Order: sequence, then structure tokens, then C-alpha cells
Amino acid sequence: MVDAGGTAAVSAEAFRLIGTPRFGGILVVSDHASNHVPEDIALGIAPALREQHVAVDIGVGAVGELLARHAGFAAFQCGVSRLVCDVNREDDAPAAVSALSDGHVIPGNVLDHAARLARLARFHEPYHAGLAQVLDAAPPALIVSLHSFTPSLASRDEPRPWQVGVLYNTDDRAARLAIPLLEAEGLIVGDQQPYSGKLLNYTMNRHAEAEGRPYLGIEIRQDEIADPAGQERWAERLFRLCNAVALRVGD
Repeated sequence: MVDAGGTAAVSAEAFRLIGTPRFGGILVVSDHASNHVPEDIALGIAPALREQHVAVDIGVGAVGELLARHAGFAAFQCGVSRLVCDVNREDDAPAAVSALSDGHVIPGNVLDHAARLARLARFHEPYHAGLAQVLDAAPPALIVSLHSFTPSLASRDEPRPWQVGVLYNTDDRAARLAIPLLEAEGLIVGDQQPYSGKLLNYTMNRHAEAEGRPYLGIEIRQDEIADPAGQERWAERLFRLCNAVALRVGD
């Protein structure tokens, strides 16, 4: 299908690919871009929860779509809410299909072993197989792992001053280039904040670090991209940033 901006999009249940991946281009990967819950899955939660961070990284789906309108960029996004299946967790981790998330009980995720394996086979496996196929078919110069975070930590009412965080595990090649570029724009930048990429980095560990592919982990504070104006502003900023990093990361 084609969206209103003319960007081609290919959809499967587990993922959505927007734009055309290019060899030497930039692929924007968002594990938590959607709050979609398939009709045949009853999570047993209040509908309002699907609009909150517990279900989706607010704003990143739109930012990824905007970036994919630029030549050389494409966006690979998970097709379902992380409450259905969190593809940024190891498949044997309880949080991949969690019965308790951010203090909220998810009754529809209280599954027996067979049902849990079926959920993973339906979403987790095809998401990662699809991403691997895209990366192998058109190896990018840079992978951008795009997420968003809440302005404060609700459990402790702890404010988070960073407008953007840069995360990584052991490969910090792109991070070291990106942090000063973001700071030069007058932003408050978190280096391994609001949490460390050494703790939560499964998708990039599997598809980037394990393969030696340069990647940049970006976490944008949600109030920065909660509306179309903020999403446009950050898409243009990331367009400039990612091109600059991609040009230098292989040096």
C-alpha cells in the first residue's frame, strides 16, 4: 500500500516496512511503534491503557514514517503492541509476553506453555526473521533503533530532564558521533540515560552488535514528539543527524 505522502509500505501482521531499504542507506527500527491488538487476542485491560507508554512508544511510529519519506531511509516497525508481544526482549524472557507490565495486570497474557510459544511464533519469530531478511538484502550504513520514554518515572515520580537519550551496549561507534552533534543543537542529551543500553538492547544485540553493523540507539522524551509539530521537528533533526553519523561511522 502507499500512504498519503507517497511512501510505499509493506505490512505483515508482525511488522510493517515503510519505504524502500537501500544498500548503504539508513534503516529506522522501532520495536514499540504500535498499540495494535489483534481482534482475536483479548488482553483484558482498560482501553485507555493502549494509549499509554505501557502499550506503545508514543510518537515513534510517526517519526519513523516521516523519516522513511526521505530518499535512502526506510522504517521497520513492529505491527503489534508490546503488551501483545515485546519483540525487544529475549523470547525466553518473561517480559516477552508479560502478565504484569508497569504495575498493570494483563490477564490475557496469563498463558500456558503451549499458548505462550504460539504467541511468540506468531509475532516474535516473524518480526526478527523479517528484520534479518531486510538487513541481509540491503545492508544499511546505519541502523537507528528508535524509542521514546516518559518525562518522569511514575513509580518514583522522578523527573527525567533529558530530551533525548543515546543508548548502546558494547558498540558505541555511532553513539560517540551522535552525542556531541545532539548537544550542539542545544539539547539535554543522556549518555546511557534514562537507562543503559547494556540492559535493554535485545533487537540491536541480535541484529547489529552480533553482526558488526553500526547502529544508533535513540530514545526521545515523549513530550517532545507527542504532536505532529514535534514529530516533524524530530524527523528533520534525525534526518540530519543520521546522515552525518552514517558518513563518518565507517571511518
